[in-house]
Amino acid sequence: MTEARDRGSVGRRVARAAGLVMALFLLSRVTGLVRQMIVGAYFGTGADYDAYVAAFRIPDMLFQLVAGGALVSALLPTYTTVRTQEGEERGWMLASNVATLVVLTLTVTAALVALLAPYLVRHILVPDFPPAQQALTTRLLRVLLLSTVIFGASGLSMSILNAHQHFFLPALAPVLYNLGIIVGAVFLGRVWGVYGLAWGVVLGAAWHFSIQVPGLYRVGWRFRPHISLSDPAVRQVLRLMGPRVLGLAAVQVNFLVNTVLASGLSPGRLSALDYAFRVMLLPLGIFAQSVATAAFPTFAQQVADGDQEGMRRTVSALLRNILFLTLPATVALYTLAQPLIAVLFQRRAFDITSTQLTAVALQAYALGLCGHAVVEILARAFYALHDTRTPVLIGITAMALNILLNLWWIHPLGHTGLALANSVATLIEGGWLLVMLHRRLGGVLTRELGNSLLKQVGAALLAGWSILSLVHLIRGAPAWLVLGLGSLLGMGTYLAVALLLNSPELVEVGRLLRTRVSR
Repeated sequence: MTEARDRGSVGRRVARAAGLVMALFLLSRVTGLVRQMIVGAYFGTGADYDAYVAAFRIPDMLFQLVAGGALVSALLPTYTTVRTQEGEERGWMLASNVATLVVLTLTVTAALVALLAPYLVRHILVPDFPPAQQALTTRLLRVLLLSTVIFGASGLSMSILNAHQHFFLPALAPVLYNLGIIVGAVFLGRVWGVYGLAWGVVLGAAWHFSIQVPGLYRVGWRFRPHISLSDPAVRQVLRLMGPRVLGLAAVQVNFLVNTVLASGLSPGRLSALDYAFRVMLLPLGIFAQSVATAAFPTFAQQVADGDQEGMRRTVSALLRNILFLTLPATVALYTLAQPLIAVLFQRRAFDITSTQLTAVALQAYALGLCGHAVVEILARAFYALHDTRTPVLIGITAMALNILLNLWWIHPLGHTGLALANSVATLIEGGWLLVMLHRRLGGVLTRELGNSLLKQVGAALLAGWSILSLVHLIRGAPAWLVLGLGSLLGMGTYLAVALLLNSPELVEVGRLLRTRVSR
């Protein structure tokens, strides 16, 4: 009975946290969508926005490698173990040490990149851009590098708050980041053009960090700047970060290759890829990233407690529920890509050509949505197990495949081939991770998961068929009408089939979505 109560307690804790984070991720993604709609209206898919997208690659790469996913995946389980086994004060000492290292490393690196920016842009990032566009990319890059240092401190703050089971402020921070970019596009952009958009990113980064400061004080944060590489816990963080940095580097190299290859295509292709990828991230963030973020501290605690059976059940349940949500989202994005992009973006500078370029890229990205969702969950399970090596090796292999497919498909398919390559590689990565975690935990690939997936795929295919039939029937109708009716019909068909097949995820997901927590 005690074990059953413990299992119920863990499930409710993850569900409550996931419900809260999902709601805030939804708000974040909605504001992010509004942000992109505004950016699209002001900048479209022109050469200036191409330069901005290219300039954003290097600052984003620096953040991801030093203070993004690598730091969170290494610090959170180590910090949780240190707090559990050695006490609160020892945990704060570790956090202060890592914070000092991160901010100092990012400051020095950003300064060096700013100095070398002309060479990096001209010879590595966008060699096929015209000289004037390369110069614009260089100037934007130097502005955007300021946000990288700020995000370093902010990323560490998110990790600490999540380790304390505080999700509200970290999940709210991206909303403020989006608002900062909106301010940059609407107000600063009127005076400074695309430079205003770049300064909006810096403003959003500052808001992203500042909103978390009260939460740090609430959990008792005691920051004392110092560096001690002899600290065993710090060395553990660095050891865990090492393989993860390599894995993220492979991902970032792939984005960099996309940018280099797209710079040789007609103007607007790089922008279209960016818009499409961000639309695909909307359901990924609401469903998969929110649940994975909420589950990661629970995974870490289960590992610290030696509860492998509990972790196995948690992972299996999360996979079933995540796939239940992302499969219909995949179908909707693919079948309704054209009217969706038209309704969201087609105004002012974003014309019908921009819509067509973005819609075909979105269809290609949508095919990999389930793969991205599975990777979000399973990668965090490995990190909680203090195993960054396995997901990193798999990720590097998948990204190598991605680059090969990029080179193969770019000439016959253009920018769509770049998006399709990403989807194929991610699906392979997700399946490979699932097999490896099953071997590690023993029991993730259960008959229950297989039966559930068959029901979900069947329901999704019927939903897709119904949407395509409707689109064919009312072709020529306004985009908003096609999108609205198609979404309602697809969702209704999927839920009806799931109900007829008695899918247990229908109840489980409904309970999760109704969950609310005040923190």
